Amino acid sequence: MPPIHASAWRQVEITLQARTDHPAPYNGVEVWADFTHTSGLTMRRPAFWDGGNVWRIRFASPLPEGRWSWRSGASVVDEGLAGAEGQVTMDPVQEGEGVFRQHGFWRMSPGGRNLVHADGTPALLVADTAWALPWRATEEHVRVYAADRRAKGFNAVLMMSVQPDMHARGPRDRTADEGFDVAFEDLPSGRLGDLVPAYFQQLDRLLAVLDEYGIVPVLQPVFQGWGWKGLSAAGGIVPPEEYARYCRYLVARYGAAPAIWLVGADGTGEEPQVEAGGREIQQWDAYGQPCGIHYQPDSLSRAHQDADWLDFQWCQTGHRGEHVPERVADLWRNLPAKAVANGEPTYEHSGRRGKAEGWWQGHEAWSNLCAGGTMGVVYGAGSLWQWRLHAQEQGHEDYFVVTDAGWREALDFDGSTYVGLVGRILASLPISDMRPSWELALAPRGLLVPGLLYIGYAENGGRLQFRQDGADLIPRTYRIVDPRTGQLLASGRRSGADATIEWDEGAPAVYICCDE
Repeated sequence: MPPIHASAWRQVEITLQARTDHPAPYNGVEVWADFTHTSGLTMRRPAFWDGGNVWRIRFASPLPEGRWSWRSGASVVDEGLAGAEGQVTMDPVQEGEGVFRQHGFWRMSPGGRNLVHADGTPALLVADTAWALPWRATEEHVRVYAADRRAKGFNAVLMMSVQPDMHARGPRDRTADEGFDVAFEDLPSGRLGDLVPAYFQQLDRLLAVLDEYGIVPVLQPVFQGWGWKGLSAAGGIVPPEEYARYCRYLVARYGAAPAIWLVGADGTGEEPQVEAGGREIQQWDAYGQPCGIHYQPDSLSRAHQDADWLDFQWCQTGHRGEHVPERVADLWRNLPAKAVANGEPTYEHSGRRGKAEGWWQGHEAWSNLCAGGTMGVVYGAGSLWQWRLHAQEQGHEDYFVVTDAGWREALDFDGSTYVGLVGRILASLPISDMRPSWELALAPRGLLVPGLLYIGYAENGGRLQFRQDGADLIPRTYRIVDPRTGQLLASGRRSGADATIEWDEGAPAVYICCDE
């Protein structure tokens, strides 16, 4: 095949054409390619079936220079699939390529508590929730959505990769009321064998729009819990080997671009499909992108704590409009250490106007972060997560929708602005492996990277007083930021290690002590 030119961390695609017809191309044929760099580094990428006799391999170089040679292999005798060869030659990364092209995909920090880019640059997850986007949204809708979320500071979005409810019925039309697109023809029977390539070709286009705006897909294979309408989600029913095969397919199709793998969602995590999927992702994801579980509210959230394929654990605190940061703190104390976040606080206006609205979401985000949810913050809104087409669309559970809103109106809920600001306020700070800290300062909530960074959050502002013993672990240069606007309120340098930062009471404030 002719050589391919690419820059580091930019996806390239190789197309293979089978010479013979195979009766079970998705289920019965395995194809892959081994890539060898001039430095000696080797990587294996799985291929995915894309309809007819076509298989595709997607690859992104983690190295900025040199040349890769590749050779395909297959589980069947077919000269079109096995033994193909080619080269990928590296070109310089161009200015303006974006943070993931400049610094690489996300992985876990050395202590496992945070995200970092491949080159070590710290990152904070700021995620929105649009579970139903893959099978309800159009490209035009996703562009509106992505522009809004990027402008507010979001860098990720939680999505069910398929419509998971076995008993959901509606037009096979993502633009029609109660309609949705179909990824597997046999999912209504609890199976994942009859894959629909056209569905994933459309999903390619939707994820390409998100990538254009720097928003990382958090891809959940098949939901274990509530699902879309609570109509028997298939994630705990499908055979584990089929669940694992689908996880491999997702890694093959979407793993050469920024991604997070949410292998289990809204269950206990003990479902056999979760472990099978986690092991499969670990085996085939050559980039080591984060893989984790999002537990149901009434769960200990400790399943697979010792698993080496598990990078993060997300609790959820239900949808009653209450702040419950102690659940995040409980996860933080689990060992061995995993990254933690509250993956599902109360969705804004979920079920009724006023629930968890506005600054409630900002306070929730900062409280969870300081309680130990140092992987990042997550936001959700009623009518948005279901991708309700318009305010009059019927067929959704009343508890989760906003009576007078569809997905487009839900984009404008105030709370999203406050959550999006968290990442912007903390941008460029040395947050890797920051930990909760209340022992060094008289403050209700704090985070510490000893000697490098202290972050304090006070919902009513006021003075920040440091203890003399140990206070030298906190940098003396400080600034105070309004978390509701991102506005700089004050800055300075403390005269001594235990010197107090004076500030008025009465409004939320974030105190950032950092000498960089």
